[in-house]
Amino acid sequence: MQFDHFRRREFTALLGSAVLAWPLGARAQQPALPVIGLLDSRSPEALVDRLRGFRQGLKETGYVEGDNVTIVYRWAENHFDRLPGLAAELVRRRVAVLVPTAGPPVIFAAKAATTTIPIVFGVAQDPVRLGLVASFARPGGNLTGISFLSAELVAKQIELLRELVPRAARVAVFVNPANVARIKSTLEEVDAAARAMGLQTHVLRASTSGEIDTAFATLARERPDALFIGNDAFYNSRRVQLVQLAAQHSIPTIYTGREFPEIGGLMSYGTSIIDVYRQMGIYVGRVLKGEKPADLPIMQSTKFEFVINNQTARMLRLTVPPMLLARADEVIE
Repeated sequence: MQFDHFRRREFTALLGSAVLAWPLGARAQQPALPVIGLLDSRSPEALVDRLRGFRQGLKETGYVEGDNVTIVYRWAENHFDRLPGLAAELVRRRVAVLVPTAGPPVIFAAKAATTTIPIVFGVAQDPVRLGLVASFARPGGNLTGISFLSAELVAKQIELLRELVPRAARVAVFVNPANVARIKSTLEEVDAAARAMGLQTHVLRASTSGEIDTAFATLARERPDALFIGNDAFYNSRRVQLVQLAAQHSIPTIYTGREFPEIGGLMSYGTSIIDVYRQMGIYVGRVLKGEKPADLPIMQSTKFEFVINNQTARMLRLTVPPMLLARADEVIE
């Protein structure tokens, strides 16, 4: 009897330990989570809201970071020469999808690093003209993504600036000479819009923080009536500097993204970049589910935002026309 009692106790102990051990063993046998490699030329602080949009897109396709997918981030901190090495590092990690953001230099670094890993990008230019894909309908190769043709919005941005500052005759234009792919199309659009409205333009080139300071020193001497800041990842990363200098020099300025008026810039008009990142997240999710980049057509962003900071307008002694206020998607008071 004692023997049977001992055997029952031993069996129960063994069964209990087996039950306790089972989840650990089962977890150990589960496949590793798919890994997304995100490559950007800036620092993480510049992308907080955009990454929230990206994760939302992933969630819409059933993926949650840290739950059933891992995201590995690589930041170049505005040192473009680091991009090829960072892209190669992500390829060595054998990521399931490579996501280059912040424009052509980042995308080309990713493209040069792999011809097999799927790449999902967001770009403000025509990806066919850039040579990234074969066509919008059938990209071919291992790249696809979202296109938001910001250069085509330049005429509207200049027009809105003129509406707010109707007496403007001379408009200064900031472009980044380091962004070769974008500068040509931006200047062509600016020239065409300025000619149509009878405006003179003064182009200022700045690709470093010091050059931005120098450009504003030139503005102080030249005294243009208004300023247009071209769409550029570097300018976005230096938005605090740009907004503060525009305020210091009391120059009405239009920007291409809502992040600028949110911190005191006068106004912005452009593609909803947060929505672009959401769409990128959706495409990444579809690729993770097995769809091929070659078969996913380039998506064109259709959501635009017009934001006015009325407090800044009053500081500049500008009266925003009621019709302009009515057209704004958001008015910051």
